[in-house]
Amino acid sequence: MRVVLDTNVLLAALISPYGLPETIYRAWLARRFLLVTSTTQLDEIRRASRYPKLKAILPPHRAGTLVNQMQRAVVLQDLPALPEGMATDDPDDAFLLAMALAGEAEFLVTGDRRAGVLERGSVGRARILLPAAFCAQVL
Repeated sequence: MRVVLDTNVLLAALISPYGLPETIYRAWLARRFLLVTSTTQLDEIRRASRYPKLKAILPPHRAGTLVNQMQRAVVLQDLPALPEGMATDDPDDAFLLAMALAGEAEFLVTGDRRAGVLERGSVGRARILLPAAFCAQVL
């Protein structure tokens, strides 16, 4: 099973060791699913982990470890443009849809209710779920 995890889910897993994002992260480390990522997302993780509000609660070595671990995932180098008419409310999150399509993912897991990704319900064959729904239905 191929899964795309939104950057906010991955960072939340590093910040809180007791939440559902951490459960999902640990399931991936245990090889319960194949993570689909991209160089775009890896760059976003590096950039976001340097934001002052995140630096205060997320040690840099944890973000570095995450990026290193993600090298064993399916890492897409070049993401295709989204099909005509497919967009998100936040253009910075369009790469998530492209990753799900190009990586032939079955699920895209996001905690962001404002970017317009979750409201789509699906992209290609990937169902878009909140972490709680993903855990309840899949893990």
